[in-house]
Amino acid sequence: MTDLRINQQRLWDTLMEMGQIGGTEKGGCNRLAGTDLDKQARDLFVSWCEAAGCDITVDRIGNIFARRPGLNNDLPSVATGSHLDTQPTGGKFDGVFGVLAGVEVLRTLHENNIQTPTPMEFTVWTNEEGSRFQPAMQGSGVYVGRFDLEEELNKTDVDGIRLGDELERIGYLGDAEPRSRNFGAFFETHIEQGPILEDAEKSIGVVRLGQGIRWYNIDIQGRESHSGTTPMYLRKDAMVAASLVIAELEKMAHRHENGLATTGFMQVYPNSRNTIPGHIRFSADLRNPNPDVLTRMHEELLAFCKQLSVDRGLEIKVDPFWYFAPVEFNASDDVKAATEKLGYSHMDIYAGAGHDACYMADLVPSGMIFTPCKDGISHNEVEYSTPEQCAAGANVLLHTMLEASERIAGQTS
Repeated sequence: MTDLRINQQRLWDTLMEMGQIGGTEKGGCNRLAGTDLDKQARDLFVSWCEAAGCDITVDRIGNIFARRPGLNNDLPSVATGSHLDTQPTGGKFDGVFGVLAGVEVLRTLHENNIQTPTPMEFTVWTNEEGSRFQPAMQGSGVYVGRFDLEEELNKTDVDGIRLGDELERIGYLGDAEPRSRNFGAFFETHIEQGPILEDAEKSIGVVRLGQGIRWYNIDIQGRESHSGTTPMYLRKDAMVAASLVIAELEKMAHRHENGLATTGFMQVYPNSRNTIPGHIRFSADLRNPNPDVLTRMHEELLAFCKQLSVDRGLEIKVDPFWYFAPVEFNASDDVKAATEKLGYSHMDIYAGAGHDACYMADLVPSGMIFTPCKDGISHNEVEYSTPEQCAAGANVLLHTMLEASERIAGQTS
């Protein structure tokens, strides 16, 4: 099956059709988890998988599993997948390319009547983005046991709407227990979301590591007062304190090799032009591929906020509500072997963002396949990867899954 390839035009058409669900004027997607648009995307995925002979299972956190039988269905399956939810101003490729590359692998196997030694499974993970409900990678995190099921179902969005209620409303609150699938390996195809592959003119990134991430909610309580009558030395301005924290986050990132720090969310109270802000809640996102460095960044943030609280006479609460440890992908050699067999240029790389495969690595040998994206732009409506780049990633996925299936069967024979 060395000559077997996916259908590039069909994959592209599938990506564009899915991209119409929640499509934006600038050519991107706004398809948040648990919305009616999320339901439409899930329904379309299910219809495509059923048409190619799969059985569908949905678990209690809304993860979807489409299973294609193999020659020996008692063997662990080889799985792939990603997510269909997007950022509010997201693109057509982040996550969805990994799902639809899997659909194209499925269709290629189906139309060529290929019987794989093991079953194959094609997945959609709930709320990977963490935009409407926090944290990110919620479905895969529950699946592997990182998060408690009931606690995550009870998470609410900014309007107080509960995730579990939304999954039930859109028809994707299943009854299968998380972690009940018999997986033997997991692979995820994804656009790089960075500029490295494009700059190096490489077709495929063999992902060796997943970067560590720490997410925080920071709450600063000051005192509202009139902007025209309160002298500077008597103010307890929560906005100034928040600005100092954000500036320190940037300095911290520059102090540490490969350090990254971001604030992307803020709520200001009372949010009035002529009132000194008395209460501010905002996010902090710290990242580093080195766990020791990430720990030092964490400790520096806590120490800075503690001292700032004393200096400014404000109450500052730092909630480090999510930690995602750096990950080693131990099925990377499968990806590299398939890439070399197909003759694509490639390089080793690490994942700067979190991905569902990072959690799946807790349970089974896992790997990631990166493809370039234009100018390294992602989480943006102009996000773009060419039809040829997408096809290369899907072809590597196809042959990676076939090799893994043969290997798993051989290990049990």
